[in-house]
Amino acid sequence: MNVIEIKDLVKIYNGGEVQVKAVNGIDLTVKEGEFTAVVGPSGSGKTTFLNMLGGLDRPTSGSVKIGGVDIWSLSSRKLIDFRMNNIGFVFQSYNLIPVLTAGENVEFIMQLQGKDKKEREKRTQELLDAVGIGDRTKSRPAKLSGGQQQRVAVARALASKPEFILADEPTANLDSTATTSLLELMSVMNKKYNTTFLFATHDQRVMDKAKRIITIEDGKILSDEHFNRD
Repeated sequence: MNVIEIKDLVKIYNGGEVQVKAVNGIDLTVKEGEFTAVVGPSGSGKTTFLNMLGGLDRPTSGSVKIGGVDIWSLSSRKLIDFRMNNIGFVFQSYNLIPVLTAGENVEFIMQLQGKDKKEREKRTQELLDAVGIGDRTKSRPAKLSGGQQQRVAVARALASKPEFILADEPTANLDSTATTSLLELMSVMNKKYNTTFLFATHDQRVMDKAKRIITIEDGKILSDEHFNRD
């Protein structure tokens, strides 16, 4: 089943007299359960591309369908709700709320979804156990290592049971040990929950784990390779 369907996606930035096509007519489908890396040099358009996919940056033209829904045809309010319920995000800077505990950070999106307290607490503990830090539920981000904070971010991204997870340079601030551990964790989550992961990355270690690598250059897909990996 196709989770993501992109048709002739274009993003043009107007810089005075100069127009820049950051994304230039991309067509792409991503199937359920894929573990895909989007790669390319700085300025290639990959971050803009992912932002349009995540409902964060409106395209100039073209369509993005997630689970059959054309997200850019939705009203602003409906897009916010759709994003909350269908897309999980993992950022390189973790983006945890510092005054909340690890558990509260994971639980927060479920509160926004209107889940009851018992269900929220049960799923939060299950997810933190699954990412290997079930004993740090009551710790605030400042008391966690970078690798632990990113594990909380992965648990939070999974909390809403999204269609897919967008991970923007998730290993950028991690050392090699934490990176290896995080990638193994994401691979396990991918297999255990059949969660679709889409990474934007420069990290060769992420590319080595990916089962599909899409290379973008000058706003276009340069190559799209599939790999058989365990």
